Amino acid sequence: MPTDWQRALAIVAHPDDLEYGASAAVATWTDAGKECAYVLATSGEAGIDTLSPAEAGPLREREQRASAAAVGVRVVEFLGHPDGVVEYGTALRRDLALAIRRHRPELVVTLNHHDTWPGGTHWNTPDHRNVGRAALDAVADAGNRWIFAGPPGEGPEPWGGVRYVAVAGSPQPTHAVDATPGRDRAVASLLCHRTYIEALTDQDPEEYCRTFLDGAMAAVAPRFGGRPGVAFELFRTA
Repeated sequence: MPTDWQRALAIVAHPDDLEYGASAAVATWTDAGKECAYVLATSGEAGIDTLSPAEAGPLREREQRASAAAVGVRVVEFLGHPDGVVEYGTALRRDLALAIRRHRPELVVTLNHHDTWPGGTHWNTPDHRNVGRAALDAVADAGNRWIFAGPPGEGPEPWGGVRYVAVAGSPQPTHAVDATPGRDRAVASLLCHRTYIEALTDQDPEEYCRTFLDGAMAAVAPRFGGRPGVAFELFRTA
C-alpha cells in the first residue's frame, strides 16, 4: 500500500464495518502519525433485532466512537441515512462529497462495493454496495466546484487532492497492509461493538473477535509473503 499520504477518510455504511478487518490497518497508520477520520452513512439503528431503532442508534454510535478511539481515530461523523435502505443517488453522493471537502483526505477508504464478498458465495448488502459506489463517485464530485455547489462563500471548498481510494473486503484485492502491528487493537476495536456481537452470536465476544479477525488476516497471507494482512482493492485517482 502507498504510504505517501498524511490524511485519510474512511467512508462506510454502518458501525462495525471498519472493524471487521480494516481497523488493523488504521491502527498501523495512526501509529505512524497519519490522521484518519470516519464518516458513517447510518447509525446502524436497524442492526439489532432485539432493540428498537430508537434504542439501537444512539447505542451503536457510542460503541463506534469507542471502537474508533481504540485505533487512534478521534473524529467520527454520522450522516443520518436510514439503516438498511441507503439509496445510491445524488443525495448520498452530495453528503459524501461534502465530507471529503471538509476532511480533505489524500486517501479514502471504503468497504466492498461489489455484488459479492470474496469467494463469490455470499451476496453483498445494498447498503455496502451503494455507499461504496457513492464513495468512489464522490471523490471526483468533491473536486468539481460546479457539482454540489452551495451559495458563494458557504460550505467547504472543492477538494481534488484524493490520490487513492482503498476498498476493504473486496473480492478483487490488489494491495495489503501488514496486520501484525495493529492486530490486538483491531480485536479491541471490534470488541467495542459488544451489544451487536452479543446479539449476533452465542460465542464469547472476545473469542469471536479474535477468531474472526485472525482468520480474515491469515487468508491474506498466501498473497502477502506469508504475513497476515488487511487486503484492499486500490484505485489511483491521480
